[in-house]
Amino acid sequence: MSTPVSASLTPTGKSYRWNRERYSKTRRFFDIWFFVWRFLFGRWLLTQSWSYWGGMTEAKRAARRRAQAIWIRESFLDLGPTFIKLGQLFSTRADLFPSEYVEELSKLQDRVPAFSYELVEKIIYEDFGRHIPELFRSFDPIPMAAASLGQVHKAQLLSGEEVVVKVQRPGLRQLFDIDLAILRGITQYFQNHPKWGQGRDWMGIYDECCRILYEEIDYLNEGRNADTFRRNFRDREWACVPRVYWRYTSRRVLTLEYLPGIKISHYEALEAAGLDRKRLAELGAKAYLYQVLNDGFFHADPHPGNIAVSPSGQLIFYDFGMMGRIQPVTRDKLLKTFFSIAQRDAEQVVQCLVELGALVPTGDLGPVRRSIQYLLDNFMNQSFETQSVAQISDDLYEIAYNQPFRFPATFTFVMRAFSTLEGVGKGLDKDFNFMQVAQPFATELMTNGNFPDPGNSSLFSELSRQAAQVGSSAIGLPRRLEEVLDKLENGDLRLRVRASESDRLLRRLSNINLGLNYVVLIGSFSLVATILLVNQYLLLAGVAAVLAAWFGILYWRLMLKLDKYEKMF
Repeated sequence: MSTPVSASLTPTGKSYRWNRERYSKTRRFFDIWFFVWRFLFGRWLLTQSWSYWGGMTEAKRAARRRAQAIWIRESFLDLGPTFIKLGQLFSTRADLFPSEYVEELSKLQDRVPAFSYELVEKIIYEDFGRHIPELFRSFDPIPMAAASLGQVHKAQLLSGEEVVVKVQRPGLRQLFDIDLAILRGITQYFQNHPKWGQGRDWMGIYDECCRILYEEIDYLNEGRNADTFRRNFRDREWACVPRVYWRYTSRRVLTLEYLPGIKISHYEALEAAGLDRKRLAELGAKAYLYQVLNDGFFHADPHPGNIAVSPSGQLIFYDFGMMGRIQPVTRDKLLKTFFSIAQRDAEQVVQCLVELGALVPTGDLGPVRRSIQYLLDNFMNQSFETQSVAQISDDLYEIAYNQPFRFPATFTFVMRAFSTLEGVGKGLDKDFNFMQVAQPFATELMTNGNFPDPGNSSLFSELSRQAAQVGSSAIGLPRRLEEVLDKLENGDLRLRVRASESDRLLRRLSNINLGLNYVVLIGSFSLVATILLVNQYLLLAGVAAVLAAWFGILYWRLMLKLDKYEKMF
């Protein structure tokens, strides 16, 4: 939730069941699982041709996926803070979810009804043991902005400083505890699913989401983030970060310096203030590149509501609940990846992605390697100045979807932030190009990483690169031979051969075996139904008959699937 002065409370006129201080575990369990089963039924119906009036076409399927994506966004808002935040996190995971879902979830507006001033007083008294008049000279009872996690009030300290006080929504941690416990069971279901669980670390994603959510509702952690962010920008006069007042801060209350400004996406207001929009676009990109490439500590949610501009043209940052860190070892691996991309070496890119943990080294990676090579051939043929961050990230995610990729949260946060800032920059200046601004920083990365300039295509440069590669391979060869010999001695070396014809026959035999099981069950339940009917047990006979019919439908679908599969080969 942002704290800019330009933010206003938007009344929704809607009452939410979750907007309360205490929560029922049973009710939450029912609400969440009801949503999940409706979602699964909708996904199943999406593939059924009989459910489309006039026959199934790709256009009709796309329209239905779009309608389902809108329903998911609205359902997340109805389900409350946990799902609103999860939706915002999922909107960065185009490698995991269809593009329609990602696009709709990115529109998820975190604006909900405010809670009462009486509850604000209660929370502040519980955390500080003192009433509001004892802590503040004035305190506006009407919030400046309200979101799912809390709301912001303008106030004045007894010493005279103007501040904003961010107060957490009552019972939020209890709601997270209940919801995340339920979601753990749902995540395990998806992890064990034969189709959706393959190649996906859903439990790892769940653990990452839990960590991010609990960090975001710990205002002491947010205060520390704000202090670190402020120190990192202390020598850059064009950026401004609010000061934390620790005496008036707790786990549920955060008091920050009041820094009014114009929202960076209010272009007309910026023009009226006489501010240079082109300069602001460049400063926004510059600020984020400093965070990612120099500091290794970056704002993971830099949407326009979290960035304002002071009357003197300084950038003002708000909301430090969701931050990202890039460790030095990860930075080194990223540098190696960038160098491999510059050399258009798909084999090396795949190896780097495996080392980064962004690619699961399972099965045959040939299709993935070919997809990456195709992207490199097309991407590197374009001039640097015409490339778009959004286009690059879309291409990456298109390759990643339905492939054994698992992009780390840090990577997806960086890509989303770059895309968001590019959109803001183009709104400020129609000629703005994020990649052009980033070029000096990329060059500096290559220089500091001791990598050669990828633009230098001279014979000497190419010979040097190949010599370095040969030298590196020669140095690593004894170690690799020793590893192979150790595996051979321990019996760990296995030969794996894949043949498409053998795989097809095995799948066919498995389906035939399943069909035989269905036939046995159909016959058994039919016999049981007949015996029960003869003995006047009508209700039990009906149940047995329904089960026989159900297995008959499954057998019929399996036969259709087998027939369709045979026609493909």
